[in-house]
Amino acid sequence: MSSNFTLPLRWLALVFLLGATGCTTIQPPQRNHLDSSNARLAECAHWFAALDEAVSRNGVTDVAARRVVGFPYLRIDRFLAAMKDNAQGDAKVYRAWVERMRELDADGRRVEIANLPATGIVDMATVDRDEVILRAENCAAALLAADTSSPAAAAELYRRAFVADDYSTLKRALGLYELTRIPFYAGVSAWQDRTRQTFADAQQGKPPAHPVLRYVPPEIPVYTRREVSSILARASKHPLGLPQLTGQERNRLFATYAPIFEIETSGDPDRIGRLFWSSATTPQVDLSVSVVYRRLGYTRVGNRTLLQLVYTAWMPERPRDGSLDLLGGHLDGIVWRVTLAPDGEPVLFDSIHPCGCYHMFFPTPRLKPLPARQHILEWSFTPTTLPAIPETVRLRVAVQAGTHYLHDVSLSESTAGRKYRFAEYDELRTLPLPGGGSRSIFGPDGLIAGTERGERFLFWPMGIASAGAMRQSSTQATAFVGRRHFDDADILEKRFQLLDQAGPGNPGTANKSPDP
Repeated sequence: MSSNFTLPLRWLALVFLLGATGCTTIQPPQRNHLDSSNARLAECAHWFAALDEAVSRNGVTDVAARRVVGFPYLRIDRFLAAMKDNAQGDAKVYRAWVERMRELDADGRRVEIANLPATGIVDMATVDRDEVILRAENCAAALLAADTSSPAAAAELYRRAFVADDYSTLKRALGLYELTRIPFYAGVSAWQDRTRQTFADAQQGKPPAHPVLRYVPPEIPVYTRREVSSILARASKHPLGLPQLTGQERNRLFATYAPIFEIETSGDPDRIGRLFWSSATTPQVDLSVSVVYRRLGYTRVGNRTLLQLVYTAWMPERPRDGSLDLLGGHLDGIVWRVTLAPDGEPVLFDSIHPCGCYHMFFPTPRLKPLPARQHILEWSFTPTTLPAIPETVRLRVAVQAGTHYLHDVSLSESTAGRKYRFAEYDELRTLPLPGGGSRSIFGPDGLIAGTERGERFLFWPMGIASAGAMRQSSTQATAFVGRRHFDDADILEKRFQLLDQAGPGNPGTANKSPDP
């Protein structure tokens, strides 16, 4: 695209307003670029401000990764935030760190521009979405080049390279958290005790309360552990430890470790399916096709990055059990995560519901549990442990009807059942609308509108916005007592010690930093 881009009158008014208010919402170095004598930098800084305003005004902000204040071409997630110290001390890691933040912003921009209504695209002085994307890429390159050569900009980047947690300190203060957390923790502990008993009953052969539907992975060739180890060994050569997977490798990796879901089924609310937009204001579930959504994740142990495979199955609802039921509502689901050691062996499985609730850990013998840092704290609830997982065996995840609580996790050699399909979790950020265009199922706050639960009126002193509502993977707070997120980069090493051969870059020791 040519550089003689002209801002429409609406954005000229915005530019004037930014100058009149001292750019209170835009921070250096972007604020400095707004007044730069370099016409190209000034133009790009104004254009990004205009694009961000259009995205915000139309409610299509994407929070899969968070924006870095003052750097409109960068976004960050909790994994990258955890790599900040490494980046400061190693130029190679720094370049990869910034490049990854650029990739996350390009991805977020793609989603936001795709979801902008036609009027929002016209407001950017074009009718072509691809042109807006290209403009964002070109301006990002110009601003990045300028900021890379500025020590002051680098200092600002390190200072702002963080992801705020998804807890409201104000709500906790108003709710007298230090006192109210005690009865809340008692309630959590009671649920954990009941869950342990439920798992014990299942392992002793207690029959299911309803017919069971068995969902098994698609027929995709799987890898041997040796093959996975080879793929992960390549990842160790990346400055951030990230695997550079081909489409086929990614497909086969997910197939290799995919779980079997056994779901007690009393009706449609207990079936899994594909999310779609209808004329309703909240997404619906198409039960004619069984779908499991997949995405990659990463965690840090010592100086290593471990690959995580995340599987999400969606259900139409958690049925309300009477008018006083605070937990029922539209949409529900199961999130299942597999964390791989560098040799390809799964060492930890954990699960939540898409609300971030009911976090359970299922360690294998290669993990040694570490004690909680405080007495009253949700730490690493483990209803059962698992043996070492043989290559030829899958894990069976058993789910109750109605509540969709997990009630057993065990090995299974049988592959019989209803086959589910894979779909990409990122598809949920740009689902097609019936009348054309697209929209994310997640709002700018990461929540899925229309999935609110009554428990939010009771649980607000714990500081979680709309407790019980379904939410985007990057916003899943998983503890009422304490602070914990599903995508915390240190979630494994704070709670477990990986029993492994020590060596260079492979310490296998626990992080000793205090729990937040």
